[in-house]
Amino acid sequence: MKHRLLSVLFMAAAIFRLPSVFSPLPKPRPAMAAATTWHADAAATVNCTSAAQRQRKLPILLFDVMDTLVRDPFYHDIPTFFQMPMKELLEEKHPTAWIEFENGLIDENELARKFFKDGRSFDLEGLKECMVRGYSYVDGIEALLENLKQNNYELHAFTNYPIWYMMIEEKLKLSKYLSWTFCSCKIGKRKPALDSYMEVLHQLEVEPASCIFVDDRLTNVEAARDAGMIGLHFKNSETLKQDLSSLGIELATAENA
Repeated sequence: MKHRLLSVLFMAAAIFRLPSVFSPLPKPRPAMAAATTWHADAAATVNCTSAAQRQRKLPILLFDVMDTLVRDPFYHDIPTFFQMPMKELLEEKHPTAWIEFENGLIDENELARKFFKDGRSFDLEGLKECMVRGYSYVDGIEALLENLKQNNYELHAFTNYPIWYMMIEEKLKLSKYLSWTFCSCKIGKRKPALDSYMEVLHQLEVEPASCIFVDDRLTNVEAARDAGMIGLHFKNSETLKQDLSSLGIELATAENA
């Protein structure tokens, strides 16, 4: 009877293509093998990330723009445009309008309406044309930026300036050498406030000591040092070259190496 029952089961399996009740079950994938594969994948991801980080050349250089890289027309040309001495201009202009403009809180039309405390009107387009005429590279700076770029350093502007930075870019093409990453009108923060430096570090995702900050205003440099960055007080391009060389920054080019 037992043998007859087995024969019937085998015949049913053959007819309906069912798996034999006596076929061994497939072996489950060992947990250790799965874990090994996962760790290998994770290690590969970590290695790729580490390699990408190693390719980023440090330190990163951050530059103020006005009177560090570019001549600032405000102090040199604007008093003449308004036909008044600088002392008088500073006394008669609105105390916060330009700062609001730099922070991106007002546009240029609002700036024109409140530039002077007494609300007097002036030729806004004429002022902008005067600014553009006055923009030029500080002596020796363009060659230094080109040198740093050739040596594959990461360069960023870190400057208090309004949307008019685009007028500088249009004339001088500063983006050939650096990124306009940290303009006050874009990040909504101004030097020397600590949160402006913290914003830079947050976006760059580096330690403060991996940043060299250059500015002609000592107050801004000291604030950078307080934030843990390396701060250099800009005086002229030759002094800056010496300061950068003393920090180990490569300045030799293929032509003079």
